Amino acid sequence: MMVRRIVAIFFLALASALGAGLTPYALESEARHNPVGIDEGHPRLSWKLKSDRRGDAQAAYEILAASAPEKLSSGNADLWDSGRVASPETAWIPYAGAPLHSFQHCWWKVRVWSVSGESSPWSEAAEWTMGLVDPRDRRGMWIAAPDIALRSGPMPLFRHQVIVERPVRRALVLVAGLGSHELRINGAKVGDHVLAPAWSDFRKTVLYESFDVTSLIKTGPNAIGVLLGNGFYNIVGGRYSKFTGSFGAPRLWLQLHIEFDDGTTSDTGTDLKWRVHAGPITFSDVYGGEDFDARLEPGGWDRPGFDDSNWSKASFVEPAGTLRADSSPPARVLETFDATRVSQPKPGVFVYDLGQNFAGWPKIAVSGPAGATVRLTPGELLDASGVVSQRSSGGPVFFAYTLKGSGVETWSPRFSYYGFRYVQVEGARPESDPIANLPVIHDLKGEFIYLDVERTGRFSSSDETLNRIHALIDAAVRSNLQHVLTDCPHREKLGWLEQSYLMGPSLLYDWDLRTLLPKIIRDIGQAQTADGLIPDIAPEYVLLDEGFRDSPEWGSAGIFLPWFAWQWYGDMQPLANAYHTMKSYTQYLGSKTKDGLLTYGLGDWYDIGPGEPGVSKLTPQGVTATATYFADLRVLEQTARLLHHEGDAAWFQTAVEKERLAFQKAFYKAAESDYATGSQTSLAMPLVTGLAPDSARGALVDKLVASIRRAGNHPTAGDVGYHYVVEALTNAGRSDVLFDMATVKTAPSYAAQLAAGATSLTEAWDADPNSSQNHLMLGHIEEWFFAGLAGIRPDPDVPGLRHMIINPQPAGDLKSVNAFWDTFRGPVSVEWHVDRGSFLATVDVPPGISADLYLPAASGSKVSSSGSPASEDPAIRFIRQEGNRRVYAISSGRYQLQVRDFAR
Repeated sequence: MMVRRIVAIFFLALASALGAGLTPYALESEARHNPVGIDEGHPRLSWKLKSDRRGDAQAAYEILAASAPEKLSSGNADLWDSGRVASPETAWIPYAGAPLHSFQHCWWKVRVWSVSGESSPWSEAAEWTMGLVDPRDRRGMWIAAPDIALRSGPMPLFRHQVIVERPVRRALVLVAGLGSHELRINGAKVGDHVLAPAWSDFRKTVLYESFDVTSLIKTGPNAIGVLLGNGFYNIVGGRYSKFTGSFGAPRLWLQLHIEFDDGTTSDTGTDLKWRVHAGPITFSDVYGGEDFDARLEPGGWDRPGFDDSNWSKASFVEPAGTLRADSSPPARVLETFDATRVSQPKPGVFVYDLGQNFAGWPKIAVSGPAGATVRLTPGELLDASGVVSQRSSGGPVFFAYTLKGSGVETWSPRFSYYGFRYVQVEGARPESDPIANLPVIHDLKGEFIYLDVERTGRFSSSDETLNRIHALIDAAVRSNLQHVLTDCPHREKLGWLEQSYLMGPSLLYDWDLRTLLPKIIRDIGQAQTADGLIPDIAPEYVLLDEGFRDSPEWGSAGIFLPWFAWQWYGDMQPLANAYHTMKSYTQYLGSKTKDGLLTYGLGDWYDIGPGEPGVSKLTPQGVTATATYFADLRVLEQTARLLHHEGDAAWFQTAVEKERLAFQKAFYKAAESDYATGSQTSLAMPLVTGLAPDSARGALVDKLVASIRRAGNHPTAGDVGYHYVVEALTNAGRSDVLFDMATVKTAPSYAAQLAAGATSLTEAWDADPNSSQNHLMLGHIEEWFFAGLAGIRPDPDVPGLRHMIINPQPAGDLKSVNAFWDTFRGPVSVEWHVDRGSFLATVDVPPGISADLYLPAASGSKVSSSGSPASEDPAIRFIRQEGNRRVYAISSGRYQLQVRDFAR
């Protein structure tokens, strides 16, 4: 590793005099663009770098921060001037200037110096706005309707009028409505967030949203209105529900902070002067659906001048959770689907096919008489008669809208969503249908809801099946990117933890999760019990049976997610914050071992064996649970050393070796080069976790490949094991096997799901219609698209993406692959194609990152860079030959490479 670092430093110092110099861009505060509502006293600042010069890298930086943009532009850094800081770091740099106060607005910029000593121009200015830094600045109490009975409806409306008597310079609002809220000011919705605030263990933490509402506040009277839904705060049932339970009746906290042109400020908070009234949402259940009676919505209730004298006064109520600013991504309506077909399976029943299975709600435009009700039933599938079926997704679930009878009315639910492709309409007809005496549906759309996180990955290939598989998985990922990482968007909606880390690499290539990972990690820490158990779901909204509450393969998300934040994003803070949680969980697992083995849990869930899918059939629970525990201990050993807990590190090192011996004794069959039952999972997990002896790795890979070939190139591994199968084969350079597994047409396979008509990844390998048709957990092949076919991988020995591995693996009859990954340090891309026996690749690496580049070149192959022999390119240095792979060290920049007579 030391040699690798020396080589990396050498090439980072190698900068060409040609092209534009080093330039900072994409400035962020706490991994967010111009955020509003930061309650960290020392926000961490980051930027990316670009340069047209090979080998360019940052040697130093200077940050200026100011209290006004004009001060910043003139160089008057009245908040902070870092001075020139000698450092290559571009991320997670703590603000170290004057103390910041609540609601403060800050502007900042950065310039950098390259390794050649050249200074960049100053970046464009960025900004951030503080939330509640000091709890003493908080105003407002928690309020609720006087009647706090727990029910599914009607849901309350809250309103208050604020008189503004002088010109406003800036206005901010902080709001948390439990379970879900929609904030309105002067008749307009504030922001475009939905299903807010973010879900949490509300007894411990309540996350408030922050908005700049300067444009909405006017001189004179201003009306603030809030609708509430039950959300996960209050699940009473009445239709389908995964569970019932309540943190209490719906309630509201809000604070409006106004800064005036004359320098004075005003703060208005929720109090007993606020008015409350039963609203038009007559049924609200995050699982069962939502009903809205438009006749019950008071006209103009969210506008100034509305007469609320007959409304009740709000009552005081106090939740236990601590208020903190929400820094995780908001959920938004991010895509819209039009109906591709409308059918009428029986009289008066119309089914709209939206063409895609997704998470969200229907939106209708309808006209008809007052009091007429339109019922919308969503579902993933149709039954044999053509009506919507909810057998795969949980039912009964429906949405209902009662018309007020005034022209064309547009409506969608606000606080309940579902996973569906079809919408069954009863009580209304399409415009084209001649049925009389029914309201008319003028339009029906599907609105796709997921977290508004930045897409960082793009993948395409010459194989259309692979492209469709990528789209299949991507649809499931987006559907389950909610305020927790759900496994399905309908019957569960819970944060089942195993997928968060087993699907972690796949997710981290495609999406920027820098602000979501810490939120999930905090949810895990708050779900941990006093004895160290991390339950299988977090937040733990429902106590499941013991078999579904304590499975090592699930709880170990509490170990791996903080480690991912460090490995993939260079963010040590989640790791340091979670260390106690991580350590306590490994101690808990250690207390459950017998002869060094863990032999309980769900195991390789949904593997393909005899009987119905569920708990592992082919692989002993002791294999998956103990191998996972072993991997946990290895992470803890490294974490303890990183955080300078040397005594802990020594203990974990000893524990790692004890577990290795116990696992080998129980499951390794040296004479047969086999583990346990010889299942795909039994072979793959020791290879990936480091349990397998180095001397046996080749034989074990061969045995794994033989097992897959015997199965007709089909997977038999399940939710846990398939991740390890993909990684084991990728590490071994066996993309040929993964290609065959991905493209095999017969079930069980991805291609078979496509053939069955799936538009989102299904829960079962064979697209069983009794199982969910929109499930996240088996999408691990996505990791191979980037790490295998394109070959883009973080170097596990150099966390934080200072160094990478780029090892593209041509496979099957693929003619081309194109992959792009916009890392937090800048974009990495690999594009390759095959032409007349040559392998041609274009590789881009951003400034500050070096890489080991593997090319499919046997010892006799000719390798060229930009048309000349690679040996003549000063930015490429030959390291070694590994079988049919030639390894080079490269610095940042663009490389156009050709391998003649390449080796697949």
